[in-house]
Amino acid sequence: MTRKLTSLRKGVALGHAKSMVVFVHGYGADGADLLGLADPLGPHLPGTVFYSPDAPEPCNGAPMGRQWFPIPWLDGSSEEVARHGLRSASDDLNGFLDEKLAEEGLGPEALALVGFSQGAMICLHVAPRRPVAIAGVVAISGRLLEPELLSEAVAKPPVLLIHGDQDPVVPFADMGLAGNALLAAGFETYGHVMKGTGHGIAPDGLSVALSFLAERLPK
Repeated sequence: MTRKLTSLRKGVALGHAKSMVVFVHGYGADGADLLGLADPLGPHLPGTVFYSPDAPEPCNGAPMGRQWFPIPWLDGSSEEVARHGLRSASDDLNGFLDEKLAEEGLGPEALALVGFSQGAMICLHVAPRRPVAIAGVVAISGRLLEPELLSEAVAKPPVLLIHGDQDPVVPFADMGLAGNALLAAGFETYGHVMKGTGHGIAPDGLSVALSFLAERLPK
């Protein structure tokens, strides 16, 4: 049984959207953490509606925030619990995406996911397993979980990986590991290194993400 996700919304009025961008926040944050990205992106993506749902669970490591799934090396959970959490949250996110696409009257080709950290991880897990390819995935400061299971991919949307080379939370090396696995599995894959950036989103990274989205979302 999927859990219903709550979300803030920005952008064009209901029923007038030509495209949809869903921000997927990181561990210990919430939807409000990323929705502000709609302000710099929106003027360059006319006709786009933006959503930023809260993850389904209170965060084990940051009680005021939310989590998509447990992280064993941060909260002491088991790998089995973490895997189950990833799959449950994936169902929740898919249910949310289907619901909002239907509400906005849009097809999957009009949807892009922008995930940060743990949000990037779940985006890279969910997008290849949806029945129809979405417009694209922007994965910032994340990693590809279970790369050996990319053979499960049903759809292969284009992917943009963005990572800071000074990231102390999710190692920069994970960007290369994800990129190599995605390329080997036949995904159209791009990368951008935010030089001198830690675990965050630098202006150059946001600019590259905007270009990627503008090229792939319906006008």
